Amino acid sequence: MTKHNSTSHSNTVTQDRNFDKLVDKFEAKIYHTVKGEWRLKLLKEDLLDFRPEKPAGLVSETAPLQIWDAGCGFAQISQWLAEAGHELTLCDLSHQMLLRSQQNFEQAGLNATFINAAAQELAPSLPVFDLVLFHAVLEWLGEPKQTLQAVADKVKPGGHLSLLFYNRNSVVIRNTLRGAWRLPYILNDEYIGKGKKLTPPNPQIPEEVMQWLEDWGFEIEIHTGIRLFHDYMTQEVLQQSDLDDLLALEYRFCRQPTYRNMARYIHLLAKRK
Repeated sequence: MTKHNSTSHSNTVTQDRNFDKLVDKFEAKIYHTVKGEWRLKLLKEDLLDFRPEKPAGLVSETAPLQIWDAGCGFAQISQWLAEAGHELTLCDLSHQMLLRSQQNFEQAGLNATFINAAAQELAPSLPVFDLVLFHAVLEWLGEPKQTLQAVADKVKPGGHLSLLFYNRNSVVIRNTLRGAWRLPYILNDEYIGKGKKLTPPNPQIPEEVMQWLEDWGFEIEIHTGIRLFHDYMTQEVLQQSDLDDLLALEYRFCRQPTYRNMARYIHLLAKRK
């Protein structure tokens, strides 16, 4: 049985985005696409050390890791880690998102603790963890830096933070390439989405986020750009291109310094010293 936490924490940070009314659209637009599949593929590759493959029938001699998924969404990565025997605590501001995650775990026969709460509100009451996941949350927050610090503080010494966020650099590049009326808005820093529908209102600059983590005692071990080229291509160009060739190019350059910070999403795996 899935373990449930009956406490529902009230949300006082009203600027943070709640996806209760957009769960189905979010799932269709984000995960049931090649873009979503590619994102999950690279995340799993970056986190593979936390889910080592073992010969069938053998039980790991190491204790399961304690993992917190802060802002779990549909919790695909958490479910993948739970399949390896790790102990998961998941939270989300969206009650509907959390219910969907619970259903996914139950259908897979997996256990976890689920808490309906904003990560920064819940953090003070939690212990420290071996691994904290904070995936595609930062760009939806009213106070990104403060919330990230509250979440990062829950990583134990020697533990890891897996941080995925929407890249502000890519917003500049994409809007500049589209040109026309957008150019003055880019010059005036008025190009950021307003948070309507599925456009994140607060994308982050990778260099700044990395500096925050270093200031807080983390060392970046893995730095991956997710979707370097795909999102800059028009539908006409995509239709004329071989998808396998495009994904091969994405894979070749996704961790190279010249290219990775122009990607739509940035994934950082950071270790607390």
